[in-house]
Amino acid sequence: MKARITVITLGVDDLERSLQFYRDLELETEGIIGKEFEYGAVAFFKLQAGLNLAIWPRKSIAHDSGLSAGPPAPTELSIGHNVLSKAEVDEVMEQAKSAGAVIVKAAHDTFWGGYAGYFQDPDQHLSEVVWNPALLAEV
Repeated sequence: MKARITVITLGVDDLERSLQFYRDLELETEGIIGKEFEYGAVAFFKLQAGLNLAIWPRKSIAHDSGLSAGPPAPTELSIGHNVLSKAEVDEVMEQAKSAGAVIVKAAHDTFWGGYAGYFQDPDQHLSEVVWNPALLAEV
């Protein structure tokens, strides 16, 4: 399979609340679209060239996939946000906290030589904000 991942979709319980959270993180969006369709309301955020984040109600994902919505499991997935410095890790963590995130692990020096912290969005999705000196050329 050739990797062509263009959208990461997060299931949310309250689309409006999640929209506001990601807007508060200053992600670019046109807002909620598809409200005219049952199970169609969704919001997209541009992350970088060719990659978008979507937030879609969990009940809509369950309906579309034919699966039952199970309980949220925060450790099933982590979104990594690589930044250019330790100071930027701290800035993003504070921005997330101000937007309503729960800080689950404060930024700290890691055993592998980086600096990172974790937060959860309003639906318990886990994000890691990380400065990884080995990945600086890719950021």
